[in-house]
Amino acid sequence: MTVPGWAWWLPCALAPVVLLNIAVAWLGGSFVSPLSFSFLEAKAGALRAYLEHRPSCLVEGHAPLEPVIDAAERKHRLPVGLLRALVQVESETRVHRISPAGAMGPGQLMPGTATMLGVKDPFDPAPAIDGSARYLAQQLRRFGDVRLAVAAYNAGPGAVNGRVPRNGETEFYVPKVLAAWELTRPPPPRKVRPVARPKPAAPARTKAPASAAKEPKKSAAPVANGRS
Repeated sequence: MTVPGWAWWLPCALAPVVLLNIAVAWLGGSFVSPLSFSFLEAKAGALRAYLEHRPSCLVEGHAPLEPVIDAAERKHRLPVGLLRALVQVESETRVHRISPAGAMGPGQLMPGTATMLGVKDPFDPAPAIDGSARYLAQQLRRFGDVRLAVAAYNAGPGAVNGRVPRNGETEFYVPKVLAAWELTRPPPPRKVRPVARPKPAAPARTKAPASAAKEPKKSAAPVANGRS
């Protein structure tokens, strides 16, 4: 039986794609179809950045993310807890996560966004989270609305035209971040109801003493009749 020519070169053509997707799924902790042809350039760039970063943290590891996130929120004047909620939804606070689209690190920065923000190592928590905070703060200043700013972080500011874009992802992403924010933001101050002061009691009426009672009127003296 003669084997067609394409049966020989097809596995050779697919092998790099399959290996790339398997590496991203294994090293980045994501589910990626081995035959996915989407975002190949971004995934290759993310994998290169991961391999450059990983030796530096094999021995020392990384410090907890919470203090880094809190400091970035204060530095860029973000609503308290918003960045923490976003990082939780983006990466589940996993420093080395790579998404099926090639987004990297705790804030899931795409390669182009990381370059624009000057983040050289998206897997290094301090600069990566600071870049995510700066990017989110830019969207808040631009749109003036938390929902739209979160949507722009996910879909890009150009996709947000006064509303959350419906692209099959962002319309579900925004409610997830806002729901997580309800858990990470401080509780609102409790309203203290003013205590009603009791009204002062009316002064009790005192009875007049018996001596002060009015004396009965005396009858007038009889007038003498002028008849003789």
